[in-house]
Amino acid sequence: MQKKLELLMPAGDFEKLKFAFAYWADAVYVGAPMFSLRARTNTFTLETLKECVKYTRNLPGNKKIYFTTNIYAHNAKIKPFMAQFKKMVEMKPDTFIMADPGLIYLVRKEFPEIEIHLSVQANNTNWAQVEFWKEIGIKRIILSREISIKEMQEIHEKVPDIELEAFIHGAICMAYSGRCLISNYLSHRDSNQWTCSHSCRWEYKVFKDEKTEAELETATGRPEDYREPTGNYYLEEKERPGDLMEIDEDEYGTYLMNSRDLCAIDYLKDLKEAGIISFKVEGRNKTVNYLASVGGAYRKALDCLEQGKDYDTEALARELFSVANRGYIPWFLAGNPNANAQFYERNGGFQTHIFLWVVRAYDEEKKLARIEVKNRFEKGDEIEFLTPEKIWTIKVTEIFKINNVNHSVEKTWKTTDKFVEAVAEKVDTAHGGSYEIWINSPFNPWEFAIIRKQASEREKDGK
Repeated sequence: MQKKLELLMPAGDFEKLKFAFAYWADAVYVGAPMFSLRARTNTFTLETLKECVKYTRNLPGNKKIYFTTNIYAHNAKIKPFMAQFKKMVEMKPDTFIMADPGLIYLVRKEFPEIEIHLSVQANNTNWAQVEFWKEIGIKRIILSREISIKEMQEIHEKVPDIELEAFIHGAICMAYSGRCLISNYLSHRDSNQWTCSHSCRWEYKVFKDEKTEAELETATGRPEDYREPTGNYYLEEKERPGDLMEIDEDEYGTYLMNSRDLCAIDYLKDLKEAGIISFKVEGRNKTVNYLASVGGAYRKALDCLEQGKDYDTEALARELFSVANRGYIPWFLAGNPNANAQFYERNGGFQTHIFLWVVRAYDEEKKLARIEVKNRFEKGDEIEFLTPEKIWTIKVTEIFKINNVNHSVEKTWKTTDKFVEAVAEKVDTAHGGSYEIWINSPFNPWEFAIIRKQASEREKDGK
């Protein structure tokens, strides 16, 4: 019997976990401190992991939480890993995501009762590997991002009695997942020791060994006006002045390995028929806006699949383009993308909406919403409140900035969620930053409402 299709969302911190579940995730994956592939930016501690499990258990609908412990350990990390793993087992997450065969071997001996999902870091590319891991006692295989749907189908046919999971959205590593050494080479941070610096996507300058001022002035940057250069070119990363690296270029510019993003919105039915039961979104470092827009779009699609209905691919794709992206591609799902996997024209610029931030409170009497704002908007702008059920559009007619807030007033203001007129100043613009303001709202936007606005043509171009 086909299991319910699982939408598995990333949770980079406790707040993101809450937003992921609010926007219809069936399960989330969180990074274990020190021992996951995002540990460098991971804010979780053992105490907050415990709170995350407790929060998940109190949600309706049998929600699940997976602990990611997928590093490949060097000798020095085995002992501390096992010590911390014991503490995490006591928290009773639903599963552990692991990659290192040695660590799996030790964990299976000491904790035979726990459930293990095999990480994408293990690069599972064929049915023989899957059959091997099934015999070891692995419950689910997260398939390599470098295989096609046709290959997934064959794996399912050869080994039908094991759960299969696949990535459907997010950033892509320009190597077999986690195997890249560029980060290690340039910044001494190993991608498989939880410290990847994503050097493949850094912004580089290009230097020619001889380039005149006239050549610089006449260069348009357009591919059709490209003239093949002569001589040698060098890269300089902006944080490493003087450290020059020789490189070639073409008419589209120069990046080391700037990949597009994975988007499988057109391939969900094919993935389901190939035996995939868990549909995974990448992005533990992404914003709550990303979780809301991406999670909401894929939830609608998966619900339609389970009901045997078609879904509006174009409408859902528009929602996926509302968040920052590098241009979308199905990656290897439909076959080898070859050069299409790389994006030379520019490093982004497809985003249709600007994320303003989130609602923090609502004053029912004053019809004002307190919002945390990080991107600029002004009086007269139309903004959107995104919720799991609906998108509301309002025109901003009032903006109140909070001035001269002493400790006692601030405490009252934030705990009662009431508008305090004594410290409010009417302004025309909410400037970017990280602070809270009040704006007009004829309705309560809801606790997890996302605030955004349409991007201008200039903003869409990333300028």
